[in-house]
Amino acid sequence: MAQKTDVEATSTPPAEKEKPAVSETHSASAPPPSHAGNLMRSRPNTRLYLIGAILVLLVGGFFAYRYFTSYESTDDAQVDGHLMPLSARISGYVISVNVDDNQDVPAGYVLAEIDPKDYQVAVDNARADLAAAVATAQSLNINVPITSVSTSSTTSASEADVENAKSGVAAAQQQFDAARAQLASAEATDVKAQDDVVRYKQLVDKQEVSAQIYDQAVAVAKASTAAIEAARASAAAAEHQVAQARSRLAQSEANLRGSLTGPQQVASTRARALSAEAAVKQKEAALEQAELNLKYTKIIAPVNGVVTKNAEVGMNVQPGQQLFSIVPLDDVWVTANFKETQLKLMRPGQRAEFKVDANGRSYKAHVDSIAGTSGARTSLLPPENATGNYVKVVQRIPVKIVLDPGENKDHYLRLGMSVIPKVWLK
Repeated sequence: MAQKTDVEATSTPPAEKEKPAVSETHSASAPPPSHAGNLMRSRPNTRLYLIGAILVLLVGGFFAYRYFTSYESTDDAQVDGHLMPLSARISGYVISVNVDDNQDVPAGYVLAEIDPKDYQVAVDNARADLAAAVATAQSLNINVPITSVSTSSTTSASEADVENAKSGVAAAQQQFDAARAQLASAEATDVKAQDDVVRYKQLVDKQEVSAQIYDQAVAVAKASTAAIEAARASAAAAEHQVAQARSRLAQSEANLRGSLTGPQQVASTRARALSAEAAVKQKEAALEQAELNLKYTKIIAPVNGVVTKNAEVGMNVQPGQQLFSIVPLDDVWVTANFKETQLKLMRPGQRAEFKVDANGRSYKAHVDSIAGTSGARTSLLPPENATGNYVKVVQRIPVKIVLDPGENKDHYLRLGMSVIPKVWLK
């Protein structure tokens, strides 16, 4: 355009070139028109184009501002997940290891096996002890009703014996009283008979009565004396029977008192039966523990994942010794350490995506949660701002970002991979 102006200037007629003095005498005259003005006059659409360009820049800048303020991003992020250590629960000799490092294993896969022979012997022993305890408990449980019936019968029989003994004591006492009465009667008869002998003796001596009468009186006196002896013997026997009856009564009462302890005997038998049942429970628990120990001889993968081994055949392991580590790649997430100034509008549930440095692939995800403390607070040496010189440093807060379903089907993500997450705030 400038060349065109020069051409036009050179094409002016000579007559106009001969008037330079006139232009020099007017120092306040208007300057010649600029190139921009000539451009605007020569191309009237240029102003429209310029205005349109400015509008495009303004609209583009507005949408760019909206875009760059609609998300937060950081390069301080990595893939995170569970690192499951598997340790031995029993001691023993490792007889087989069935995996290699970085091998994919399914849940339930036997990773290694400890020699099970000693634990199989313990299971057999526990089963035998349980069988003996069960037999003892069964026999004692059978004795409970037998003891109950036996003590009940003994109590009834003892009560009957006591009543019979009391009746025997009463009968013997009556016989003794009768014998004593007979003895008293015989003694009274004997006194009369002896008196008759004395009187008849005197009469015989005077020959007032015949000797026959005297002899009868003597015979009667002898008979009465014998009757006294017999009555005394009968009284003594009756008294002895009373003593025996009372002894039988005392024995029956003692038996009754013994039979009255029947409920205690039943309770004791029942307690022994309960103790035997408790012993059965104890033996069952011992058997279950032995079976568990036998089961623990196999180290089994609890989840699907990639295994790292620390076990070799021939090792003697102890309880708690770590033998394997498993990383379940089905359950990984991203831990992004955002600056605290980036969390103003960040909330759980917001849409997110992250790009993995290893393969450049983008994964869809969402914010799961925001940590309750900064990373500095959980470090080995947390800062103490109350001591020394204080320098304000923008802290970083861990944010857990969880993948959407199906984003990691190929299990490419590994723990510790660097990623760049982007969280959409709006």
